[in-house]
Amino acid sequence: MTAHILDGKAFAAKLRTQVATHVARLKADHGIVPGLAVVLVGDDPASQVYVRSKGKMTVEVGMQSFEHRLPDTTSEADLLALIAQLNADPAVHGILVQLPLPAGLNSDLVINTIDPAKDVDGFHISNVGLLGTGQKAMVPCTPLGCLMLLRDHHGSLAGKHAVVIGRSNIVGKPMAQLLLGDSCTVTIAHSRTADLAGLVRQADIVVAAVGRAQMVPGAWIKPGATVIDVGINRIAGDDGGTRLVGDVDFDSCATVAGAITPVPGGVGPMTIACLLANTVTACSRANGLAEPEGLTV
Repeated sequence: MTAHILDGKAFAAKLRTQVATHVARLKADHGIVPGLAVVLVGDDPASQVYVRSKGKMTVEVGMQSFEHRLPDTTSEADLLALIAQLNADPAVHGILVQLPLPAGLNSDLVINTIDPAKDVDGFHISNVGLLGTGQKAMVPCTPLGCLMLLRDHHGSLAGKHAVVIGRSNIVGKPMAQLLLGDSCTVTIAHSRTADLAGLVRQADIVVAAVGRAQMVPGAWIKPGATVIDVGINRIAGDDGGTRLVGDVDFDSCATVAGAITPVPGGVGPMTIACLLANTVTACSRANGLAEPEGLTV
């Protein structure tokens, strides 16, 4: 048995095309251009790559991109003042503060200063609460992308047993809420879960978001299950360099699973595509317009 590969790269390209269509319609029908502001504090190399990629794709789908690059010496007061300025700017419909922030800056305080309606990362405590109670929220991008891939592959998820490995506020917890919203039976597992292997073996859907390279072997996977690998880990390669792997051991899992996401090329591309989708959704809501279909839950 060889698992069907869930091609996140191709799905994300299709989603970006949908976003571009909605952006063009907003311009033509209402004279509105969605705007995304990204704030980067410091010079973390990985963060710089992410921000550059986000800015490029924002422009490619026809939206306005506002980048604010601040030195790592920026005070908390100055950062909060910038966010207040972006909150008040009608041209900005989405605000993203790139994490991690330099030491000395309170991430929770910074995120909760963003206007919840412009919080396209879905991390504001108000959006967390809205999602948790099944109300209309800005949904975190990575779990949203995972859900889109699952719906595309399965159609209805109702009645399936999903095990989410990882309990982070960014992926694990919101992923569980989204799966519950689609009528899955959901178990959240983590590094201290007793008999993790036995629990995962019961799952129709496995979402691995624990941050440990190749932690989940094929022996843990129920035959025919769908495996969504959120992990991005850099390990030593055979050629003396490094390579990217996920939280599951792809080769062994792919011989047992019914479907699986690769790393790279699975969940990763979906995250930025969903960020763009969230910005269009936020723009539509801000202007009292119908939300575009297919871009959110």
